[in-house]
Amino acid sequence: MMGNGRIVLITGATAGIGEATARLLAKNGFHLILCGRRKERLNELAKELSPVTKVTALSFDVRSRKEVSDALRSLPAEWTAVDVLINNAGGAHGLDPIQTGNVDDWDAMIDSNVKGLLYVSREIIPGMVERKSGHIINLGSIAGKEVYPNGNVYCASKFAVDALTRGMRVDLNAAGIKVTSISPGMVETEFALVRFKGDASRASNVYKGLNPLRGDDIADLILFCLTRPSHVAIADITVFPSAQASATVVNRQQ
Repeated sequence: MMGNGRIVLITGATAGIGEATARLLAKNGFHLILCGRRKERLNELAKELSPVTKVTALSFDVRSRKEVSDALRSLPAEWTAVDVLINNAGGAHGLDPIQTGNVDDWDAMIDSNVKGLLYVSREIIPGMVERKSGHIINLGSIAGKEVYPNGNVYCASKFAVDALTRGMRVDLNAAGIKVTSISPGMVETEFALVRFKGDASRASNVYKGLNPLRGDDIADLILFCLTRPSHVAIADITVFPSAQASATVVNRQQ
């Protein structure tokens, strides 16, 4: 099997890209540490995948440094040697111009997209360095490559993810750790529903008139990155649906 029993920790595993990645990696021989805030959904997914591969689940909020630390340090010994870290948790909150932005939304995005990624990484990376092996995949966004109207703080948080990924790659090079960034364009997940605070009508308009990417498409890319030969490191992937050309150029006639 491709995964050969490698242990993969996935944050934000209860929906969207994280959930799709968990299902695909389970089928390909990876062992999974599923992490997320929604304990019931987390346990359901773990139960579903446990006949396929070894699975354990940890419920915590990446925005809380204490929760992250307590949860990850509670792992049984057989799960502590994490081979792959997939920093997927995060999201967008609101779509307002900077002058009327909601400060609570700003805090939520910075706390999850930036600080949450750092909190989890800080717990996992030292073990990788000690073992001189590992692979980190950070889920970025086209918003980390281009700024778009009303994206301000969300874009800033994803630009930070891009910078942190580059910094990790440099700092961890001597330890033989691969670091990959995957930056999607429009992916139909719960992303828009969260951004618009549960307004399903407004969220559905985001993808109207085009065929967006799905979580499965990003999971395929993650599997590809994890199964390259040892001397090959995929550094950065930007991926769009075929109807999208940039953060703001989208063909909605397809």
